Formats: sequence, structure tokens, C-alpha cells
Amino acid sequence: MIIVMIAVLIISSAPVRAAGLIRDAEIERALAEIAAPILNAAGIGKNRIKIRVINSSSLNAFVADHSHIYIHSGLILKLKTVEQLQAVIAHEAAHISNGHINRRLSNARSAKTAAGIGALLAAAAAVSGNGEAAAGIALGTQSSAKRVFFGHTRAEENSADQSAARYMVRAKVNPQAMVEVLNIFRGQEALNINRRDPYASTHPLHSDRIRAAKGYAAAYGGTSAKPSVNTTYWYARVRAKLGGFLQNPSYTLRRVKKSDKSEIALLTRAIAYHKKPDIKQAKANINALLSLRPNDPYYTELKGQILLESREFAAAVPVYQRAVKLAPNEPLFLADYGRALLAAKQYKSALSVLKKAYGRDGANPRLLRNLAQAYAHAGNNGMASSATAERYAVLGRLSDAGIHANRAMGLLPRGSSAWLRAQDISIAAERAGAKKKRKR
Repeated sequence: MIIVMIAVLIISSAPVRAAGLIRDAEIERALAEIAAPILNAAGIGKNRIKIRVINSSSLNAFVADHSHIYIHSGLILKLKTVEQLQAVIAHEAAHISNGHINRRLSNARSAKTAAGIGALLAAAAAVSGNGEAAAGIALGTQSSAKRVFFGHTRAEENSADQSAARYMVRAKVNPQAMVEVLNIFRGQEALNINRRDPYASTHPLHSDRIRAAKGYAAAYGGTSAKPSVNTTYWYARVRAKLGGFLQNPSYTLRRVKKSDKSEIALLTRAIAYHKKPDIKQAKANINALLSLRPNDPYYTELKGQILLESREFAAAVPVYQRAVKLAPNEPLFLADYGRALLAAKQYKSALSVLKKAYGRDGANPRLLRNLAQAYAHAGNNGMASSATAERYAVLGRLSDAGIHANRAMGLLPRGSSAWLRAQDISIAAERAGAKKKRKR
């Protein structure tokens, strides 16, 4: 699991603060499986929307564009059932389907307080060509501007709740779960603004809304719907993965009986012992897990991570290689395979693998760092500077990005694709710098 330590779109009354965008293939697969019935019922299509997790103990979920739903890890771990998580996804999907994002983007373009958003998102687009990098950009705005961009009206919330209930019934998910989620947030609006979870600031919560949600659940029925075996299974895996990596390992191990040899118990213990660290027990549990599911690419990748982070670099390489073979279309596996090769000082192979990973997911900051190192070992300083410039741009550090972009332009063939990318970053950095000067 990768936790990219960057300033993300955490929406609250407090200033923007550093947090992590969690990139983990297993978690993303689990969330895709959980979201699929809801997204299909919404008429969006399961392949159009990506669910991403932000490493934050606060409770929130939001949409920043038409292609991504962001959920805080704290909210996932707070929820008790897969239906509750699906209710959150249904609500955010409704904001997309009902056109609320279009209104928000229109407001952001016209709002002077949100003027900085356009330049920063443009920098991300220059690097990656997609909206996902927006989650890795530090928004240099005050809370008022963030509320302009992310806040919803009461009417929009009621509309999203009603649509969400309809999607849930179509997907055979009990809509009562939506009421359960709202009850978790009950009382947030009565708290001092600095103590509220960000959900209360961006999703107005009031008694009329909860009353209406209860009415939707009763009107649409579905109270006899039972959880899907598939989504329940993947929900257990995502909670085990997040809890294992983010919570105290001693706490995690106390919650799992030593006699429990189930798949989820083994997964939980493998991660907790790795974090403790107790490499012997971590290996024992991950090997037991792989004996249950020998061809599971995500468990294979986890073993590679345990070995790599335990500095057993040579042993990690073939494990990651097998994970890539089991899931050849997963760019995160390719990126970690390249990282393992780099750690094992197999520089030529590392560069080849990392270039393939970059071609599939060019907005991964850790991949870009490793790619820059691989280019440097190959003596290609121009491409090393280009990759470094892209990494800083994705992280929102446009001043640093501009320095490396200019360096790359001086070393690369003029007009090449890498030179043009560096030029885009340089221009974005200059524009951002000019805006800062005008504000002073």
C-alpha cells in the first residue's frame, strides 16, 4: 500500500493540511467491486468512476470532478456494513448524475475567491492529462473558497439523497443504510466549526434531511434486501487492509483471535505483524494466506511489500514479478516491481519496468521519483529532471517543478515529447508564480 504524503483536497474549516492519498491496488479493486452495483444502477457505468481513499481519520466523502469519488479512510473504518459504504458512494454518485458538479465548476470559474483553483488544476492537467492529479494538489485558498468549490446546498443534498435511495433499491441494497450513515453525523452541525468533521461543512445535515431520507427508505422499500456475498467479502478485505496499515498494530492484533485462521484474520495479522515489526510472524501469516489463495495477485503483492520494506530486496523481486504476471494490467504492481528492482540495484531492468508503469499511470509521485532515480543511474539526466519536474507538479510544488522543468528543457532534444511536457510545467509554474506576486 502506498500512502503518498501530499496536501490533498481535505475540506474543512481549518487550513489545508498534509494528508495522504492512498494508492493500493487491492483497496481500489475492493471499492470498485463494492461500487459497481450502485454505479450501474445510477446509469453511470462501473468503469467511468474511480473510488480513491484519502488517509485521514476525519469523516468525509466528496467528488471533485465527473470521474472520481474520494472517501476518507476514517469514514470507511467508522462504517459498520458494506451497505453503509454503498450509501455513501450512492450519494456522491448522485451529485455527479444530477449535474451538481457542473454547477460547482461554473461557480468556481466565476468566484474570485477560488481563482487559484484553475491554475493549480491546469498544472495537474499539463502533467497527467487527467483529473486524478487534482487530488494531489495543494489548494492555495482560504476556507471560503473551498466551500465555494465543494459545498452543496440543502436542495442538492435532498436531491442526492433521493437519487441515492433509488439507486440502492435498483442495486438490491437496503436504503435504510443511508439513514444509518446520516445518523452517524447527527449532531455535527451543533458542534463548534473547528470540531466538526468536514462532512458537516460540505454536506448540510439537518433534521428535515434525515426525516426525508427516512421517507425515501420507507417509500422505496427494500428493507428485506440482503447484503451481496461478493461486496461483503471485498468490504472485509478493504477494512482489514486499511485497519492493518493505519491503526496501531497492537490494537489490531488484540481484535483478532489467535485461533482464527480465516482468510481475513490472516490478512489482518500479516499486515499488523509487518507494521509492528515482526517479520517472522508477518511471513508466516502471509504464506498461510497464499496457501489459501495461491493465485491472488493482491496477496502476492502484499508479500512483496513485506519483503521489500524488510529490506529483503532480492527476495522481493521475484514475488513482485509474479504479482505482475497474475495482474498484468495493474500499473501499481508494475511500479512496485520497478521499485524492487531499483532497490536490488538491477538498474537496467528497473528502468524498463518503470517506463512501462509510467505509460499506464503517469500521475503517481512515488513512481515518478523512482523513475527519475532509474534515469539518473542510466546517465540520462535530462529525463531524470523531467520526471522530477512532473513529480513536483503532481505534488503541487510548482516552484520546484519549474526549476527542474527548465533544467530538463536544457538537456532534452527540443520538441521531443519529454521536452514539451517540461515546457508545459514551466509555463504553469511561471503563471502560478505571477499570480502569487499579484496577490502580494
